[in-house]
Amino acid sequence: MLYRVIDATEIPQLVQAFMDSYEVVAPVQSDQGYVFSPIESPDDVVLNYVTTISSPKKYILPSEEDLLRFNAQTNEVTDYEEHITPRVLFGVHACDINALNRLDLVFKDCERPDPYYVARRRSTLVVGVSCVPGPNCFCRVWGSDEARFGYDLFLSKIGDSYLVSISSVEAANILEASCHPRLATDDERFAFRQAARHRQESFNHDIPKIQDVALLMDAFHDDPFWEELGSKCLSCTACSAVCPSCFCFDLVDELDPDGVGGSRRRVWDSCTSPQFAQVTGGYNFRATPCDRVRHRMYHKLNGFLATHDRMLCVGCGRCVMACKADINPIKVLKFFEEKGADRDE
Repeated sequence: MLYRVIDATEIPQLVQAFMDSYEVVAPVQSDQGYVFSPIESPDDVVLNYVTTISSPKKYILPSEEDLLRFNAQTNEVTDYEEHITPRVLFGVHACDINALNRLDLVFKDCERPDPYYVARRRSTLVVGVSCVPGPNCFCRVWGSDEARFGYDLFLSKIGDSYLVSISSVEAANILEASCHPRLATDDERFAFRQAARHRQESFNHDIPKIQDVALLMDAFHDDPFWEELGSKCLSCTACSAVCPSCFCFDLVDELDPDGVGGSRRRVWDSCTSPQFAQVTGGYNFRATPCDRVRHRMYHKLNGFLATHDRMLCVGCGRCVMACKADINPIKVLKFFEEKGADRDE
């Protein structure tokens, strides 16, 4: 890994250099908070945000996309061809980078890669930025508060400068052409360590850091806690809509108005939707909110880990803010903490 330092005043130059060749998507201010959106000027970019309402996932895995076209009369099928826009996701926090890495395991780094996802991922550069956690952030619990890979540049704020971690030649060339990167001094390396220590101390220490969460999910699978938690679920699917690592989808065939042609579309789905596990004949494998909430948490905190050796949840805290019924992984962590206290007594 290559490390350089640039002045904070050079960030607009870097953004503009990316804009000359790419569509740049970055966090911007909106009426409701901060959102990832294509920008028209480097001045639109906000890097000192706590979190965005939703993640940049939709630029790699859109909420709706055509997969193929079909002719209902001739039964001819053609792959849908979409122009892939070269894009830079600028100002992405470590938790969201780790979420993209998890999506890669499902759609790219697997036995049968998804060509639509792979095409977008390969046409996208990722520029990360360090953050100071908010009260709902718990990425440190899963170790996703640092991004060790999955980005092209990563900017860590150190006073009036940024320590830049460089991991791709393409991004390095743009950095070199637009800024004046230099080797870090001893004082700047010390400032980086101080910033990292400050970030760790800024986490909400009321959120318990529980060990062996996956085993606890098995041990307390039938606990009445899940009925209590699930009974509050509104089945609104807001949790999965804002989650950076949810990847469930449905396939829908839609006819054109003429009834001749049509398209097969992939659309986001959610395991908390009442119809998600319903099959032909009307049987529903997870008919109650309790079943669905427990399944969602189990997959996030156990099931994905068993297959891919890492938690699916990255602790971004968006579901904490989005859920009107106060259902989220923090509640699960506090439940396990209470169970530990019960045993101690």
